[in-house]
Amino acid sequence: MALSREQMAQRVAREMQDGFYVNLGIGIPTLVANYIPEGMEVMLQSENGLLGMGPFPTEETIDADMINAGKQTVTARTGASIFSSAESFAMIRGGHVDLTVLGAFEVDVQGNIASWMIPGKLVKGMGGAMDLVAGADNIIVIMTHASKDGESKLLSQCSLPLTGAGCIKRVLTDLAYLEIENGAFVLKERAPGVSVEEIVAKTAGKLIVPDHVPEMQFADQ
Repeated sequence: MALSREQMAQRVAREMQDGFYVNLGIGIPTLVANYIPEGMEVMLQSENGLLGMGPFPTEETIDADMINAGKQTVTARTGASIFSSAESFAMIRGGHVDLTVLGAFEVDVQGNIASWMIPGKLVKGMGGAMDLVAGADNIIVIMTHASKDGESKLLSQCSLPLTGAGCIKRVLTDLAYLEIENGAFVLKERAPGVSVEEIVAKTAGKLIVPDHVPEMQFADQ
């Protein structure tokens, strides 16, 4: 069974480490804020100028002026800092973000990512993605394994305009967690109930499958 958006966010939240500064992209990545492990000190950074972003607000705590880069309302943790987007991008471009979580349309075996444009369709634009992939060494892409039409998004070569080249090392999809090594996707974990055969069938790029591929574990299983 494919992972839900919430389970994908939970799995990525396990990659956090104490003291990390983390940027969460638009879409599923924003949900990661709700699953940071208890007691862990992680500062979430938003490119519109907020450091110390908290989880999404309840009806009681909502503030319409407090938003993330995707214009969703958010909360600010104790000790948060608000500043200009110019200073925010200086943090990103200067390599001061420890982990970046991004959505994508396509990723290929060379670590290329396409996340900002589909010809003929209205997409909001590049946003901060190009700066994030250029300024961060530690990036996790979170996306569905295949399109609604069943076309693989894990390719030998991206077909859409690139956001960045050779910058992606880890991908979490609704079916699997994979790492990119030596021109191939390496299958590290599979979603509960998802077979290796299904992942192979839906991966267009070169895929290396170890002898044992563990299932991801979730508390509600």
